[in-house]
Amino acid sequence: MTTEQNINIINSLYNAFSTGDMPTVLGLMSPEIEWNEAESNSLADGNPYIGSNAILEGVFARLGANHEYFGLQDIKVHGMDENKVLATLRYDAKGKATGMAYNAQAAHLWTLNDFGKIIAFQQFVDTKKLADSGV
Repeated sequence: MTTEQNINIINSLYNAFSTGDMPTVLGLMSPEIEWNEAESNSLADGNPYIGSNAILEGVFARLGANHEYFGLQDIKVHGMDENKVLATLRYDAKGKATGMAYNAQAAHLWTLNDFGKIIAFQQFVDTKKLADSGV
């Protein structure tokens, strides 16, 4: 895959996520994807999540359950060598437990295979902001 094709795949993932289109999000992932949440993130307790079903249940369902709302802002996608894509963004969200909103800086490192399927994800995020909001 070319860098531009990889960027387009990751952009399509973020577009699908923003509309709640989980079948498309999960369909872009390899069945053997390895997903890692940032260290000290409460969702890191399942690291590594292997496969889309583990991600759906262990990450996405918990995000929905723990937040009044959760959105992504200011997404900038950067192509890299070796089928990697880096996205810089912000999480705009509000935790249910405390009712506290947060706007946290984040980065996502995506790795794709030669067929355009996502095979790895690594999250980097301001975990203090997340913890302070009770998520």
